[in-house]
Formats: sequence, C-alpha cells, structure tokens
Amino acid sequence: MAGSRLQDRLPGVPLGWRQLWHRPLRLAVAVAGIAIAVLLIMMQLGFRAALFESTLRFHERFRYDIALFSPDSVFIVRPAPFSSRRLYQALGVEGVREVDPVHIFPAVWKNPWSADRRSINAIGIDPESDLLDTPGFAENRLLLRRQDVVLFDAAARPEFGPIGERFRADGPFETEVNDRHVTVAGLVEIGPSFGIDGTVITSIDNWLRLFPDRPREEIQLGLIRLAPGADPLAVRDALRERLPADVLVLTKQEFVDRERAYWNGATPIGYIFAFGAIMGFVVGAIIVYQILFADVSEHIREYGTLRAIGYRNRFVSGIVLQQAAILAVLGYLPGAALATLLYDAAAGATRLPLHLTAGRGITVLLLTLGMCLLSGFLALRKVRRLDPAEVF
Repeated sequence: MAGSRLQDRLPGVPLGWRQLWHRPLRLAVAVAGIAIAVLLIMMQLGFRAALFESTLRFHERFRYDIALFSPDSVFIVRPAPFSSRRLYQALGVEGVREVDPVHIFPAVWKNPWSADRRSINAIGIDPESDLLDTPGFAENRLLLRRQDVVLFDAAARPEFGPIGERFRADGPFETEVNDRHVTVAGLVEIGPSFGIDGTVITSIDNWLRLFPDRPREEIQLGLIRLAPGADPLAVRDALRERLPADVLVLTKQEFVDRERAYWNGATPIGYIFAFGAIMGFVVGAIIVYQILFADVSEHIREYGTLRAIGYRNRFVSGIVLQQAAILAVLGYLPGAALATLLYDAAAGATRLPLHLTAGRGITVLLLTLGMCLLSGFLALRKVRRLDPAEVF
C-alpha cells in the first residue's frame, strides 16, 4: 500500500499526514475546497475593510479638528444645508482658531471625449485657505481664483475619461459640469469610495455658479481648526452649548465613526460583506467535515484496533484533529496567495484601497484553523461512539 510504504520510509512524519497522503486525490479536493473558502472570506473581509477605509479618505484629506454638520444629513456625499452663521458663531468660542465653510454636493460631469455623463462629487472651498491636504492642491489652489476653473481628482475612476493622462500631455482643457463650461486647470489626488467615484475641487464662487439655485448663506459642512493646545472635547462641548440644535458638533473621530456606522448599519453593504464571509466559513467547514468523515469511516477498523489494544480516545482524536490542522494550513496558503492577486486586480479596477494586511491575514488563518478543527470535532463523533467489539 502507498500509505504503508510512505510510513516505512518516513517514520518521523505525523500519522495524520500519512492518512491524508494515502488518498492524494481526496487531499487535493479538500485543499482546493478550503482554498476557495479562504479566498471567499478574504475577499469579503477585504471589500468590507475597503468600504470603511475609503470613507476615511475625505476626512484624511482635510485639515480640521471639529466639524459642523446638519442633523438632517445622512452621510457626507449628500449633506443637507445649514446656515453659515453657525460657523461664524463658533469663532466666539475659546480655543477656535479658524473656520472654513465647505460646499459639497454631487454634480454631473461630462466626459470631454465621449460626451458620457456621470455623477461626480463637487467641493467648493476658499482657495486662500490651506484646508485641503492632498497632493496637487497647494501648488494649484490659487488657480481657483479664476472663474469657472476646477481641479480634477486624478485618482478618480477611469469612467470619467483619461483626465490625468491628457492633462499631463496637453495641459488644461475644457469640459462641462452641471451643463456649465469649466476649465480643468490642475490635478489633485483624493480617490474614490463606495459613495464617490471622483471629485472636482473649485472655489466657493465657482461652486455657486455650478449650483445657481443654492443660496450663498447656506453651507453643507463647516470645518473648525483649533488653537495649539486646545482640548477638542472641551471645545466641542462649549460649541454644543452655544450653537442651536440645527447643527451637529462632532470631533474628527466622531465624524469618522458616524460615517462608518452609516455604511455598516444603515445600508445593506456592510451586512452583505459580513454574510459573504460567514458563508465562506460554512462552505469550508462542510467540505472539511465531509473529507474527514470519509477518512474516519474508511479507517474505522484501524481506529477500533487502536481502541482494542488500549489506546484512549485522546490519541485517536489527536490523529483526526492533526489532519484538520494540516488541511487548514495547506488550504490557507493557496487561498491567501490567490486573494492577494485578486486584491491587486480589484484595486486597479475600482481604485479602492484593497490590500492584504497582516492583521487580516492572521484573522483569516485563525478562522481557517477554527473552521477545520470544528469540522474535525464533528467528524470525531463516530470514533467516540465506537465500540471495538462491533468492528471485529
């Protein structure tokens, strides 16, 4: 027998591995099934992490400590307006150093080459302010003083057109935003998220020209920077006491947490990704259980013999659990490698922050071990109930 010959030649090899190697085709099927389960879990967890990480891009790109936001706003992509007076009232609170009004709302971008139209996030800020912290803004922000000038997000999805390539080759060009002619005079890098495919930055005056029905005294977001040494929580509390209830006062971290909570709880997206990871776990567990149960059934006489000559359940159980752990490692390695390749491909296609982190890799490895060991314990029920006298 192949298994006996291997055992004779490799006496130091664990018995669980010899049992698995005795049926190489069954082993290959098990490893492939576990690898697919690992791949499914990693992709679902990766997309879920990219969802949350991409929501941070807006907040990471802006320099602020406290935000004013309408309580009627669901999330940052479609914020409700509130009076700009609230922002200037905040200047009277101790610890507040600077305030910046921000206009933000989706606009319609016209691809200058294909004439296709697509929703794009339009942000209006003061070009004299260094509020935006992103590559390309510092050297181009003063261009926004000119009428009908915008800066385009070079990290946006490719459906907007080859904007970055054409701009670097030919310089500024014209297109339309909300059916108004504008000039793309520079590039910045912000990147898409699950709610935003791309962004244009312009001045407040130009933004109001794109949205002529919006009153100047209304803003969608107010960003506050504090004096050095000021306590953000103390200033937040003071602002909440001074300002009426028609604005939310949030620290930067609270604003980020609010966005995350929206995507995780108020939309089905977070649930779908989590459910997909659970399904991957269940599929993998079923595959491993079937393989181990078949192996236990095939070697039931050998297990009965071991029990009859005095070996305890602990020893027999160790063989099966050893097989489960080996299957977990063998299935994890190709699954993780394939997930890394798919992460890179998906990140290139979607421009989302998809990458395999050490934490996620360890998490999925532990889940895979747990999945396989759980299946091993379930498969052991037949061995534990075994009466050696019934085998002979």
